[in-house]
Amino acid sequence: MANPSFAARSYRDDAVVLRTHKLGEADRIITLLTKHHGQVRAVAKGVRRTSSRFGARLEPFMVADLQLVSGRTLDIVTQAVAKGAYGSAIAADYGRFTVAAAMTETAEKLTDADTESGTAQFNLLVGALASLSRSDHPPELILDSYLLRALATGGWAPSFTDCARCGRPGPHTAFAAPVGGMVCSDCRPPGSPAPAPETVQLLGALLTGNWSIADASDPRHRRESAGLVASYLQWHLERAVKSLKHVERS
Repeated sequence: MANPSFAARSYRDDAVVLRTHKLGEADRIITLLTKHHGQVRAVAKGVRRTSSRFGARLEPFMVADLQLVSGRTLDIVTQAVAKGAYGSAIAADYGRFTVAAAMTETAEKLTDADTESGTAQFNLLVGALASLSRSDHPPELILDSYLLRALATGGWAPSFTDCARCGRPGPHTAFAAPVGGMVCSDCRPPGSPAPAPETVQLLGALLTGNWSIADASDPRHRRESAGLVASYLQWHLERAVKSLKHVERS
């Protein structure tokens, strides 16, 4: 006879695979960002066997419709139907792979305790992975746009126009990550960098998704904006995203 408690603990949700690691001889523990249940850690039993029905659907960067059963410490994946097969296209290119790794690591850190913005973070990450797999834009621009939007979704929206501290209309010449973006001369903390105006324009374009400006940007302004995005990310996460050091920059 079926166990009624098992059925009661079963749920279905879309999820993107953030990370996996081995468990025993044939299983894996999978860290997922789900659409409606936030971040979930689950066991996929037998997934490493060649006969596994859904092993390829539970690789990093894949999006799947999952059936899961709630457990005491880890949930259990009982069914997986592929919805976004982005993993193979991303894994085939080192530049795209490192960018995807940085995005999923960021998503994991942003959602490990935040249950309110889970759906928005899920949608944002899936959109970024899909764009990356199609090579819609240069990978490093997709990454920086994703990082800025993910931080904004998490409650740390930067300002690249008005002063982030006092609200004085811009443009301004100094950037201060602890304050929240560009700052006026009165609010500028000592030692704040002064990015080029084109870099500030690029940052604003990446945040708002203005790809005509972003795609036409100069490599030196992309590199400068990447440094500012990384410092802003690390300040607000209060920890480093280790995968960022492997990202190739033009």
